Amino acid sequence: MAERGVPRDGWVIEHPNREKAASKATKAIVVGLLLVTVVLLVVVTIGGWDALQGAKAVQIAYAVVFLVSAGFIARWNRGLLPVVAALSMILLVFAAVSAPGWFDRDKAGFTSPALDEDLVGLLTLVLIPLQLLLIAFAMRGFAQAWNVEVERPADDGRRRSPEPQPA
Repeated sequence: MAERGVPRDGWVIEHPNREKAASKATKAIVVGLLLVTVVLLVVVTIGGWDALQGAKAVQIAYAVVFLVSAGFIARWNRGLLPVVAALSMILLVFAAVSAPGWFDRDKAGFTSPALDEDLVGLLTLVLIPLQLLLIAFAMRGFAQAWNVEVERPADDGRRRSPEPQPA
């Protein structure tokens, strides 16, 4: 019996859903949204470091998890898509709750962050629609069934090869 993911002799494994333009576009969009989220999280974390209280570790963990997830999803790992969607929902809630607080920091008694409070607040607000998009595209990618494998005879591929056959 052949090992899972390893074809039998004379057979090849194909992933037909990964060849579709929609799947490739969805993967690229999800990876791009994850990377943009990581950049925004890093800027907000560094820019608001002095003012952040208990959220430093959470934001760093989110950045690391999203960066690692982007790498796996770029290699067609479909299993992380629902995890990314769930984490994005939580991050969306965090951003929605914390954004108004950044705009209120211009009053007396608050520590000023390294970046302007309004800029950090705006970047936090930008995370909200970004996470909505990430949730939608992650679920779209999950529905595209990137994991489907089809085993076919290897000689079948030679007949469909775009290379000219010798006469």
